[in-house]
Amino acid sequence: MIDRARIQIELTKLRSGERLFRLTDSQSGLSLERKVDPTRPVVNQKEYLISIFEAALAQAELSPA
Repeated sequence: MIDRARIQIELTKLRSGERLFRLTDSQSGLSLERKVDPTRPVVNQKEYLISIFEAALAQAELSPA
C-alpha cells in the first residue's frame, strides 16, 4: 500500500496565469505534472491525480528493477 505522506504536491502558478499540479515521490523519483482545468473544481482534480499517481507508484514497485 502506498503511503500518501511521502507524496509531495505542488500547485504552481505559471506566468501565463495557468496553474500546474506537480506530484513527486522522492523515494522512487517518479513525478507527474498536469495543468489545472479552470472549469473544474481543484479538489476533484487533485484527488483524481493522486489516484493516478498512486497507481503508477504501485506499478513501479511491482516492476523488476
